[in-house]
Amino acid sequence: MVKEELILATLKEYFGYDSFRPLQQQIINSVFDKKDNLVIMPTGGGKSICFQLPAILLPGITIVISPLIALMKDQVDGLTANGIPAAFLNSSQKEKEQQEIFSKIQKNEIKLLYVAPESLQFIDAVFSAGNISLIAIDEAHCISSWGHDFRPAYTQLGYLKNRHPETPIIALTATADKATRKDICDQLNIPHAAQHLSSFDRKNLSLEVRPGIKKFEQIMAFLKGRKSESGIIYCLSRKNTEELAAKLKAKGFNAEAYHAGLSHQERIKIQEDFINDRNEVICATIAFGMGIDKSNVRWVIHYNMPKNLEGYYQEIGRAGRDGLPSSTLLFHSYADVVQLQKFAEGSGNAEVQLAKLERMKQYSEALSCRRRILLSYFGELISKDCGNCDVCRNPPEFFDGTLLAQKALSTVYRLREQEPVSMVIDVLRGAQNAQVLEKAYQNLSTYGIAGDVSWRDWQQYMIQLINQGYLEIAFHDQNKIKLTSLAKNVLFNGEKVSLADVTQAELKKEPTVERTSAENTLFERLRKLRLELAKDEGIPAYLIFNDATLKEMEKERPMTDEEFMQISGVGRQKMQNYGYKFIKEIIAHSKEKREKKSRKKGNTYKETFKLYKEGMSIEEIAGARNLSPTTVFSHLSKLYETGEDVDLKSFISEVDLAAVRKAKAELDGAETLRPYFEHFQEAMDYGTIRVALTILAKEG
Repeated sequence: MVKEELILATLKEYFGYDSFRPLQQQIINSVFDKKDNLVIMPTGGGKSICFQLPAILLPGITIVISPLIALMKDQVDGLTANGIPAAFLNSSQKEKEQQEIFSKIQKNEIKLLYVAPESLQFIDAVFSAGNISLIAIDEAHCISSWGHDFRPAYTQLGYLKNRHPETPIIALTATADKATRKDICDQLNIPHAAQHLSSFDRKNLSLEVRPGIKKFEQIMAFLKGRKSESGIIYCLSRKNTEELAAKLKAKGFNAEAYHAGLSHQERIKIQEDFINDRNEVICATIAFGMGIDKSNVRWVIHYNMPKNLEGYYQEIGRAGRDGLPSSTLLFHSYADVVQLQKFAEGSGNAEVQLAKLERMKQYSEALSCRRRILLSYFGELISKDCGNCDVCRNPPEFFDGTLLAQKALSTVYRLREQEPVSMVIDVLRGAQNAQVLEKAYQNLSTYGIAGDVSWRDWQQYMIQLINQGYLEIAFHDQNKIKLTSLAKNVLFNGEKVSLADVTQAELKKEPTVERTSAENTLFERLRKLRLELAKDEGIPAYLIFNDATLKEMEKERPMTDEEFMQISGVGRQKMQNYGYKFIKEIIAHSKEKREKKSRKKGNTYKETFKLYKEGMSIEEIAGARNLSPTTVFSHLSKLYETGEDVDLKSFISEVDLAAVRKAKAELDGAETLRPYFEHFQEAMDYGTIRVALTILAKEG
């Protein structure tokens, strides 16, 4: 048994620490006792020291099986920098270089040797050349949860214990549930290994899940103020990594795509640029980040939903390894679930993969503390909510959704439980697409029964009905939606259903200076408008827009349909239902502010009017006042409305005025300019439209 004083002295000398983190010393002592060990410790918890420190003191060499060749150099460089003799062997090296390493092994000049699982011939050669004291298998979850479809070579490592029964094995990973831990030990032929389970609770990581709608816009909002921070965006496909990286580059970010389709040299360069802070953002497939000891990754985004909680936890664990506050954001969509189901069904253990995917889906759709769900998955129970996830920060409010539930369940029944979610929603909303019409679903009694609810909101309500057990998805039957035995209680026995408001909330933003009371006036006006609309419709106010959405409206001041659609929490249906009224309120507020400002400056309208009366043209007035012609038109229109002597008709032809008059009738008296601009296919400018509407308003 190695003395504790020597162990602590080695820790200080080579790693610079005065004491161990939880479980480290216990694991190291077990290694010195020549026992097999399975170590489950979160990223940043100090797994590497559990085999690197013993390697220094053990008489022979420690073999480290690592999944990614490209990362071995980084690991070896780090050890060498600490004064620990280390090397790696892989098939990319020349024979001469390999022979030099074997020579050092024979002379006992190397303490740690890294090899890939595909290079098992090197391990046998090392056993012949020198004394192997320990075998460490890093990222051991690859053996089980990913081994069947990510790194098949990991599943062949069981032969090591059979061939070398006296050599202790230590397997290490950041994530593994109870079943996965047993699978790892069984496949490595170490069924009696001591299992060391560290806490999975990474308190410094904030957890956030958002609907996968307008992802790029949400990412840009998330990254606002984070341009100098390092982060990783995980995607399912190579195409997504490349497209996303290109978009981020166009917005001024140093972003690169990383995937298996790149050459070995390209991947190494991208990794090194990221590790050395030359690139801040990596858009990657799941392979990236494994084994990278980069402590200042401040955020991780999942562009697509991961296939299981093990993978998700591994990947978010790459943020905040230094213990400082870091952010994680997961986008969840039904399309991702369907795609991952197809992947799982084509794997060698489809039943297990589908079960794990279902747990991932439940986490994504949760309406309770996400950290408690995540930790309980790994067998760790906490009694209190974390306060650092999106659900804790913004707990949902519930409303009586019985009528909505009855409409949905009735539609599923009338569709004979033969359609997926998308078709159920199309029928509920009265869609007229080819699929609906070809199957004559427009003849169903529930067709169009809930067209006033947006497609996105219906999708969320359907998910809740599934989670509450009223509906289920038949994954093995083309994802058809089925009624459960509980559905009849809602349809026939008067059971009430509570649904949570899942309107997309504003992404977490950097702290901003609080607005003054004068600037907050618009927020109060929008709150008042929202309350009036809610009373008219008999629904809770938050179902129209939540406070975060109103705050963003106050900040961004959207004045066109396009700008309004960019506000977080605004979908197409809500834009159509409420956009005009909210935009009108924002414009009115902005006009009042401008008018107040104008009065302080000596009334800008009067200045424009003075130049107009002097005979100046629109262009001359604009030049003299450093304004745009459109603004001058706006001034003159306002003056005309207030009764000043302005001949607006001199700025528009009778033909254009007649055209706008006709368009106004066809557009049901639309008051914003954009509908007219689109109506004329952008052939008539905004200034002319504004003048025409002003004249028509006064005539009316």
